[in-house]
Amino acid sequence: MNTAHPSAFDGLLQDLSPPAGDKPLRIALVTETFPPEVNGVAMTAGRVVNGLLAAGHKVHIVRPVQPEENRGRLASFADLPTTLVRGIGVPGYNGIRFGLPAGRTLLRNWQQQPPDVVHVLTEGPLGWSAVRAASKLKLPLVGGYHTHFDRYTEHYRFGFLRQVVSNYLVRFHNRCHINLAPTQELADALTRQGMRQVRVMSRGVDRTLFHPQHRSQALRTQWGVGKDDLVLLCVGRLAAEKQLDLVVRAWEAVRQHLPYTRLVLVGGGPEYHRLARSYPDVILTGPVNTSDLSAHYASADLFVFASMSETFGNVVQEALASGVPVIGFDYAAARELITHRVNGILVPFGDQEAFVQATLATALDAPLLRQMARNAGSNCRSWKSVIDALIADYRDAISIAGAGHPVHPDRSGHQADAGSERSSAHARPAQNA
Repeated sequence: MNTAHPSAFDGLLQDLSPPAGDKPLRIALVTETFPPEVNGVAMTAGRVVNGLLAAGHKVHIVRPVQPEENRGRLASFADLPTTLVRGIGVPGYNGIRFGLPAGRTLLRNWQQQPPDVVHVLTEGPLGWSAVRAASKLKLPLVGGYHTHFDRYTEHYRFGFLRQVVSNYLVRFHNRCHINLAPTQELADALTRQGMRQVRVMSRGVDRTLFHPQHRSQALRTQWGVGKDDLVLLCVGRLAAEKQLDLVVRAWEAVRQHLPYTRLVLVGGGPEYHRLARSYPDVILTGPVNTSDLSAHYASADLFVFASMSETFGNVVQEALASGVPVIGFDYAAARELITHRVNGILVPFGDQEAFVQATLATALDAPLLRQMARNAGSNCRSWKSVIDALIADYRDAISIAGAGHPVHPDRSGHQADAGSERSSAHARPAQNA
């Protein structure tokens, strides 16, 4: 999670230069969440937009009207060409919205001014209508897989719908010429489920914004910790799927041996008030602005990340770039970025007791903590490498569509014609910074 304020993306503009020779692309970016909304998909959308603009391309946003706009406030990127549609809140998940279908509007707009490529970031009603409109117009289509909506059904009492949602996601993405997943592990898993043309679009981090230099003794004093006391940190949306009770369990185990250790949870969300009532000794900051977020990361000593629902986990890389070792389950961003006992700790996926014990052992090992803090940012990636690979995937999608390969799911959810298929084994991973 990031606060996704426009200033969070300013540094990226200086990192990229316009392409030398390639024709600039006209890109329609369809997303049901966008800055200043606070979640990982919105943060990624903002980074992608800024990266594409800085590289000389033209971007048209399609998204729902945000509540701030209804109250007369301007949203981020307000000067960009934007098509606004109606949206509805997601039940039980305050702050997240679905866009309502807008197929007729998109068909009319894209017939008048066809984009070179349509990139659909989210699989809600708006995303589905965009996929259908792009398919009718035979436009190159790229789909982004950012959220395990099928897994979320387990956390919101709709577990019986998990297979239905999973099947829908496969059908959705098999209408796209190229699909982008944030890790090779996930790309392989989606391919096994029947999803076609899955490649890797990793995530980057702003190494100026997230850096150990932002460590603040004043902020640590505000948290009530001394110079040699430990701060355990978790940043993200406070929601059921983040397993924050497990984070608290791990902290409580540490506190039995190091009683002045503090736990700081940064972010807002549907679990905020329950956590505040249940754990009065936990520091709950609520959402913070971008500059403050940098200091919150860098002022901690160990990032404790218990979620098992992420497709990537942007916060893992932000913590590492800030010089803070991460303890997390062995999958997604943690698996991609952490070398065990070098810049963080990997715990077997799903083993909650091992997570608690590993957090305790790490907190008690001061030399290991210092060593991992020195190595924390070694595997972090730049946004430039991510955007460069994304632009190449856009051009591949244009080539596939231009070659006349149809992309239509059969009744099983698989493509009737895979066209110029490149399996996830041949995905183009983003290069290290």
